[in-house]
Amino acid sequence: MKCTLCDTNLLVMADEYYFICSTCGAYVKDEKYYLERKEEKERYKEHDNNVHDERYQDFTSPITDAILETHSKEQLGLDYGSGTGPVISKQLKDQSYQVKLYDPFFHPDENYINHSYDYIFSCEVFEHFHEPKQEIEKLLQLLKPGGRLYIMTHLYDLKINFEHWYYRNDPTHVFIYTLKTIEFIAEKYALTLEVQTDRLLILRKHPR
Repeated sequence: MKCTLCDTNLLVMADEYYFICSTCGAYVKDEKYYLERKEEKERYKEHDNNVHDERYQDFTSPITDAILETHSKEQLGLDYGSGTGPVISKQLKDQSYQVKLYDPFFHPDENYINHSYDYIFSCEVFEHFHEPKQEIEKLLQLLKPGGRLYIMTHLYDLKINFEHWYYRNDPTHVFIYTLKTIEFIAEKYALTLEVQTDRLLILRKHPR
């Protein structure tokens, strides 16, 4: 099996489910453990993502706050992988922001590809990508020069007990990022890593 981000041959295993990529540092699930599409959708429908839930709003607030601080209402954003409860989009639209939604299961309107975006955000989405290279390249094509990509995902580091980690044990997660992975993406696609915490990443596409 090859790394689904950088095409490196995967030789080292973290456990029976995940390989460790020697090039980009990602933890890549063996594809034989991927869920079938129908089963994957059923798992997502179990998520209790109520847009009016204050705890859910607090959880997603790092992206919401960063967008409100950085972007204007006239700019166009894309909620990529919006899921069953697009709370960030709702909060932005409540402030008169312009946001389009796309989710392959719950908002499958392909019209989103006909626009260019000042910012794109994905909250708890990137770890579900079966083909992260293709997904990232598509998003960067849609992002305007100077635009920003906001990602919420939990980065793995060696202080975490991988075997018992909730990210590893979610059956819908197939690609886990480390800081090395994010730095690889930034270098490969000429992006500036503006913000990096264990949960929030902001990558800026270089202006022309």
